[in-house]
Amino acid sequence: MPKVSIIVPVYNQENYLRKALDSLTSQTLKDIEIICVNDGSTDKSLQILKEYELQDLRIKVINKPNSGYGATMNIGLKNASSEYVGFLEPDDFAKNTMFDDLYAMAKKYDLDIVKSDFYYYFSKDNSARKAGQFKKTNAGKVITIADDVFILKRPSSIWSAIYKKSFLDENGIKFLETAGASFQDTSFSFKTFVCAKRLMFTSKAYMYYRQDNMKSSIYAKDKVYNICIEWDDISEFLDNRPQIKKIVNQVKLSTQFNAYRWNLIRIDDIYKDAFIEKYYQTFKKYFENNDLKKDFYIKASKKELNLLLKDKKEYRKYIDKIAKKYQNKLNRRKMFSIRINLSRISIVLFGKQFLELG
Repeated sequence: MPKVSIIVPVYNQENYLRKALDSLTSQTLKDIEIICVNDGSTDKSLQILKEYELQDLRIKVINKPNSGYGATMNIGLKNASSEYVGFLEPDDFAKNTMFDDLYAMAKKYDLDIVKSDFYYYFSKDNSARKAGQFKKTNAGKVITIADDVFILKRPSSIWSAIYKKSFLDENGIKFLETAGASFQDTSFSFKTFVCAKRLMFTSKAYMYYRQDNMKSSIYAKDKVYNICIEWDDISEFLDNRPQIKKIVNQVKLSTQFNAYRWNLIRIDDIYKDAFIEKYYQTFKKYFENNDLKKDFYIKASKKELNLLLKDKKEYRKYIDKIAKKYQNKLNRRKMFSIRINLSRISIVLFGKQFLELG
């Protein structure tokens, strides 16, 4: 049995796919299987996959009609035969020591999940900056969600981790099979974190997360309500696990509130009023049921919630201003920025990175 199965969901990524596959075939951990699931690509992706399959016996190509990201990932999970499972998006790539290092940690500490930091990667100038997701002082310890409930606030980044396959199976954790490729990692990430009995983080970064692929799901603005479907599923999941819900529910609710807000900022203007109505109805129900406790407001703005519940039209104006400021901030960051976060210091001047520590 291979030590790690790496699932690669592929849909029309011919420009980046070779780099992704090369980063897997060159892994220092040789005892792996690479499961590439082609989701009905119409470009040369399938041709490239078959080429690599002939060159490396560890690569298994599954070809199917287009059915979306969630269904594609679930087929990969169903076919995985290893002790641990990892993921690689076909426009990203990994350091060649990634799965060797993560598997060694997982085995040493008998982990359900081991999760690493990652890099934001920019093709234009072949540059990368560390995301800085975890404090070094918090890394290298076996924990559960009860030890640090705020890990649920971290980006999903499911591809920067490996998961014990038996752990996923025993908890019935898989991806929602909604249309397209948008947010399907949200509930998967949440469920794995709250169910893990042995979880560990490392501040080392391995995965390069591409930021300038215009086909990436971060630009799929038409999947307006997929985020709501993910959070509805998480709510049902917690309702069936009251002991876990008691620990995480306020962080879950604040994360959901902020996720809806972020989605509202990014979607096209023609969808915003309808999404505000969905946003309003969801949190009006939580508010009236007295579900929102003191801890909810640690990570969610009480002023903003009150505005949403009081006047949806004014809230739309507020969001439009926030969206404009956000875009201006992104434009400024491209020219000049100083960032200090959990484990990294970065200085960018005139679009070039001059300093990075951590």
